[in-house]
Amino acid sequence: MNTLLSNRIVNLTESQTLAMAKKSRELAATGIDVINLSLGEPDFDTPEHIKFAAKTAIDDGFTHYPPVAGYLEVRKAICEKLKRENNLNYQPDQILISTGAKQSIANVLLSLINPGDEVIIPMPYWVSYMQMVELAEGTPVMISCKIENQFKLQPAQLEAAITPKTKLIIYSSPCNPTGSVYNQQELRSLADVLVKHPKVMILSDEIYEHINFAGKHYSMAQFHDLHDRVIVVNGVSKGYAMTGWRIGYIAAPKWLTAACEKMQGQFTSAASSIAQKATETALLSGNEPTINMCAAFKSRRDLMLQMLNEIPFLKTTIPDGAFYLFPDVSHYFGMKFNGQEIANASDLCMYLLNQAHVSLVTGDAFGDGNCVRISYATSELALKEAAQRIKKALAALSS
Repeated sequence: MNTLLSNRIVNLTESQTLAMAKKSRELAATGIDVINLSLGEPDFDTPEHIKFAAKTAIDDGFTHYPPVAGYLEVRKAICEKLKRENNLNYQPDQILISTGAKQSIANVLLSLINPGDEVIIPMPYWVSYMQMVELAEGTPVMISCKIENQFKLQPAQLEAAITPKTKLIIYSSPCNPTGSVYNQQELRSLADVLVKHPKVMILSDEIYEHINFAGKHYSMAQFHDLHDRVIVVNGVSKGYAMTGWRIGYIAAPKWLTAACEKMQGQFTSAASSIAQKATETALLSGNEPTINMCAAFKSRRDLMLQMLNEIPFLKTTIPDGAFYLFPDVSHYFGMKFNGQEIANASDLCMYLLNQAHVSLVTGDAFGDGNCVRISYATSELALKEAAQRIKKALAALSS
């Protein structure tokens, strides 16, 4: 019956982060102690005051269909947050709340992209960008960003990639998978290129905004000469440990927000009423739990970097945000264990899963086959054990 499936779904690649997590669970189900460093999810619980707000929302009767765009008071809270934390001015009719930032991005792409439109994606990139562009029948234009530049897009690379068919550029800061964070001057340099191409829209994925060790977060939307072409994507999953609540949002030009609302109305309608009310409280409350969580992630980053630096031939950057490391592991390609060759990063990840019982994600999933992604969103005890297992397993490989 597989012959009845659409070409769309047959050609769609499964998310490799989710696939690796699935393999980890299957191995753990056999009784093996697997340390899962593959999923991008804070291991912290949602703060109590946010959970209490959700319980109150149920008691107050917020159990019916909300407006497709989201409750007005929640969209006002998002506007207040954007003004208070980012000095960005938006009105509620420029905000659309969705079932996670992933849906927010999909809404934008399906509302903007026509067949043949080009979408620039710096590599490494979040796993779903390219697949979403292709689902929208756009043409991904991939730009390889080098580890020597902290995996950041350079202005000359951007200029060279823009053509008359370019419709959009997607980037994330802080970045998944590299943890790289663009500072204000780096964004301005890219903005200077984009100003010369007024038909190119910009999607700024800022979901990791609050997991930032470099200080202030900067958005491309801060620049007045680009503001009306920027779509800010954000949400509460990472910064407030609310992954399961599934709330994301866009802040964008009104014409695009209206189009995305129309699109969303035919797929899911509104996001969860209860999760929206919890989000309102999260955005209007103090950020102390978020600040504490960020400090814990920084401590874990430093610990993991120290341990990885003790492993020969790994090449790492020092990420300024998110909760990932993205080391170059290509030195180990061509090596063997019990006669089995490690040909690439995917092979290496499977070797580490089966021999070290540590779950990572191949860099191929993110557009850089020389690397692997390590999530340090787990306890320091687990990280120490994982690093020792990785070190031992890599030492067991032979030329």
